[in-house]
Amino acid sequence: MDKKIIVNCDNRATRVALLEKGKLVELDIERPLQHRVVGNLYKGTVANVLPGMQAAFIDIGLEKNAFLYVDDIFTDWDDESPPPARSPIEKLLRVGEEIMVQVVKEPYGSKGARVTGQITIPGRYLVLVPGADYIGVSRRIESQAERDRLRREVEKLKPEQLGLIVRTVAEGVESEVMEQDLKFLVQLWNRISSRFQQKAAPAILYQDLSLTCRIARDLFVEDFSSFLIDNEHEYDKVREIVDYISPHLKPKVKLYQEAEPIFERYGVEAELEKALARQVWLKSGGYLVFDEAEALTVIDVNTGRYIGRRNLADTILKTNLEAAEEIARQVRLRDIGGIIIVDFIDMSIEDHRRKVLDKLNASIKNDRTKTYVLGLTNLGLVEMTRKKVRQDLSEYLQQPCPYCGGSGRVLTPLVISTRIERELKRQLQEEKSKAVLVEMHHEVAAIIIGSGGGNLKKLEDELGRHIFIRGSEDIHIEQHRIVARGSHKEIKDLALPVKAGEVLELTIEEAHSTNPNHGIARIQGFVVNVEGAGEKVGQNIKVEIKEVNRTFARAVLKKT
Repeated sequence: MDKKIIVNCDNRATRVALLEKGKLVELDIERPLQHRVVGNLYKGTVANVLPGMQAAFIDIGLEKNAFLYVDDIFTDWDDESPPPARSPIEKLLRVGEEIMVQVVKEPYGSKGARVTGQITIPGRYLVLVPGADYIGVSRRIESQAERDRLRREVEKLKPEQLGLIVRTVAEGVESEVMEQDLKFLVQLWNRISSRFQQKAAPAILYQDLSLTCRIARDLFVEDFSSFLIDNEHEYDKVREIVDYISPHLKPKVKLYQEAEPIFERYGVEAELEKALARQVWLKSGGYLVFDEAEALTVIDVNTGRYIGRRNLADTILKTNLEAAEEIARQVRLRDIGGIIIVDFIDMSIEDHRRKVLDKLNASIKNDRTKTYVLGLTNLGLVEMTRKKVRQDLSEYLQQPCPYCGGSGRVLTPLVISTRIERELKRQLQEEKSKAVLVEMHHEVAAIIIGSGGGNLKKLEDELGRHIFIRGSEDIHIEQHRIVARGSHKEIKDLALPVKAGEVLELTIEEAHSTNPNHGIARIQGFVVNVEGAGEKVGQNIKVEIKEVNRTFARAVLKKT
């Protein structure tokens, strides 16, 4: 499999894209003003102990106190055996106590960071676990013989009271290389321990590497064909760390110097736009629909334009198999965490259901975040879980709509017209001016004016003043504003931007809704009905204003 790491750096963010077979599968973003805290070690103070939740809040110097659950308070059981019975948290911690914790989940929304007392310090080939006394081997190393070899080698190196976990990249690595990695980790832990004794809480004791250097340490291995970086400073930093941990990979680290932006050159920008869309099309013509809540994501699979060639069962199977592969990629790319429910197209054949589940399981194997497929429910839905470590991609790149509040829906023009009429009655009840000019979305304006201006006339009679309406496409459909107040003549001159006899050049925007032979143009939101211009939509034409009314003007084509 061809794999590449693509890095784009500017003064606003560092973005790292992981490509497999030319497709974007992961994206990491780090901004200077939004420092990543996962992996950092802190000396914190216990702010609150909550026996009812068996948890505590720890002040580590961030905006919100961090959350520590009782099961995350350090104990030294072997990672392959069940944990012992827990003491209540009120017996393990007391308010004001100073402890060392490590961030395991970024703060997001109204929640603070999640921390643990079980410290882990990653190196290239090993992970140091201070205070523990066991050796673990990555489950991604499938060969039992290799797992046994690595365990034997590490047992010879392991210091007392320091646990070790062998990372996946250690597969095939000699003992001398792992020993060098261990020496670095032990020296680092000694420095962290000294800082804990010297610093006053809250204080940071250790900050993980920058994004590009973490990727070089944790991800960059032999099966990557290249590591391309478009920033010379980051390029030099990565070359330096690769020279230390894997010198033979150094030639694969390259500085990108082409004129075309690196993310555009490799199609990353286009893939990012798709990753933010609710609907994702499949090659066959089917499509996926993503609906996300805070702790639950629902993915719906549809055949769409795909009609198949043989029979319905084969059509459904092909769509579901393609969907399974794309779902694994999208979940990984969007960094979706929590519970995931997939509604595949119903399959009546048991063998087809098994094939789809096998495809989904095979497709999630490359995901570095723990992901599990739990199987089919009684309703035919596939349940998945994926560990949530940080905000998903949409949280980094998008914000809730200020109009709909994130619901993705707005009120209809009819509902808005009723609301605006009610609001105008309230606003103009004590109004002293004889006339007002009100601007609103043109669809809402058409309803408030009504056929022949009938609705507007009733509103004016009720309020005892002249109301001029200006429709606009530039104002949000749920908003309106009173543009001007004054005498009838002042507001009329302002509201009616054309006069009878004028010759103007206008753009026909649409055909008339009830008489398609006529065209509609607008000047400052004021409607001009051009007779005989229904087929000239999108064209600039000369017209002569024949008649000007309160809510629209009538015009004819000007003969040249």
